[in-house]
Amino acid sequence: MSSAAEPLTALDDEPAVRVRDLVVRFGEVDAVRGIDLTVPPGGSVALVGRNGAGKSTTLRVLAGVVPATGGTVRVGGVDVRRSPLAVKRLVGYCPDVGGLVPRATPWEHLQLAARLRGLVGWEARARDLLERFDLGGVADRVTAGFSHGMGRRLSVVLAAFHAPRVLLLDEPFDGVDPLGVDATQALIEAERADGGAVVVSTHLVGLAADACEVAIVLRGGKVAGTAPASSLTGPEGEHRYRAMLS
Repeated sequence: MSSAAEPLTALDDEPAVRVRDLVVRFGEVDAVRGIDLTVPPGGSVALVGRNGAGKSTTLRVLAGVVPATGGTVRVGGVDVRRSPLAVKRLVGYCPDVGGLVPRATPWEHLQLAARLRGLVGWEARARDLLERFDLGGVADRVTAGFSHGMGRRLSVVLAAFHAPRVLLLDEPFDGVDPLGVDATQALIEAERADGGAVVVSTHLVGLAADACEVAIVLRGGKVAGTAPASSLTGPEGEHRYRAMLS
């Protein structure tokens, strides 16, 4: 059995995430074309760019949901191609859409996650996360009636629930109110302080800069540029970002 908040340590002194020349092809379409990505334990990287840039596909590969067509992907020292189930134990993944059971409550989602991951002593962390994301009052309400923002907040809670080695958040700020944004950013900071690595996919560059150290700009499935996330904010930063996308 595992604790819901056991300390995180790096495996074999490897980066938490190491991606080399990642290629993902769907039929005749190359969704990702030769992306490199490295995230150390305690590090944070934002994948930013327009829709269709390859951000979500890259996170799905890291989560072990979509297989890579080519390249090397290691998460927590584990080869995703060879051991996708082992990788799924190491990561917490918030997909860009879906992932919730409409007839289940937030508490039932957390109960199921705890059972599947063999967590013990998880109830206090579950209650704390629900309160921090302003979901405590709806913990026993089915998610079918949730707003988009409420669903996003619950997806982030579920991704972080087991204190993963690598936290993957796909569009966590989309449609989320300021309280939810603050809670997500505080969660990212806490995960990093505990030694976890964080990869965020978002089209909201300003929030990416607040949440992450490094921004990787994707365009057409390729890396268009890499920069400190804070350097892409403000008038000059916006100009720099647009130049990478052009």
